[in-house]
Amino acid sequence: MTEPALMASKSEQAYSAVKARISDGTYSPGHRLVLARLAHDLGVSVVPVREAIRRLEAEGLVTFQRNIGATVAGIDPTEYLYTMQTLSIVEGAATALSAPLIGPADIERARAVNDEMRACLQDFDPVRFTRLNQDFHGVLFEHCPNPHLLDLVHRGWTRLASMRSSTFRFVPGRASESVTEHDALLDLIGSGADADVIERAARLHRSATLDAYLARTGADNS
Repeated sequence: MTEPALMASKSEQAYSAVKARISDGTYSPGHRLVLARLAHDLGVSVVPVREAIRRLEAEGLVTFQRNIGATVAGIDPTEYLYTMQTLSIVEGAATALSAPLIGPADIERARAVNDEMRACLQDFDPVRFTRLNQDFHGVLFEHCPNPHLLDLVHRGWTRLASMRSSTFRFVPGRASESVTEHDALLDLIGSGADADVIERAARLHRSATLDAYLARTGADNS
């Protein structure tokens, strides 16, 4: 492997590792990301770690503060509100467009993931539940034939990455409702329901989580 390719590979490795630790809560909001320490932990030089941090900053997961350096971005209630509102629209549309292309095997796969989510409720692990939740919705929108819309959905999920690990910690009761709504969404898709019905159900499902979060935290969604 050539030197540039090797550096790119190490940068991707560092990016994936740090992003995973932000997403699963290992690096919580406000956590300082010291380049030298990260490089030592990951077994790479500082250069690929710096590139990885720049990518994460561009995605909104990391911020730079004077005299502090790189830190994990906190949860901005307004940003969360706008991101969830936008995601409810674009993901709802992507799910509706994807629905005719979702086959029995896809529905079976989504039901299997939802069953795991249901089992997760017994000994609730919000981080694992969130990971499964993303897997579930990925099955529903991954066949969307509009690449621009699909890109917007992925961007929305990326922006939520540092927030979603804590959302169900705030509203654990919402988790059970979410699983039930997943079943209903799959029933609609499996029965060949109209696109507008599926889109509305998907949008309301996303909005319900936002509403529960706003009610729990006392934020204003006006």
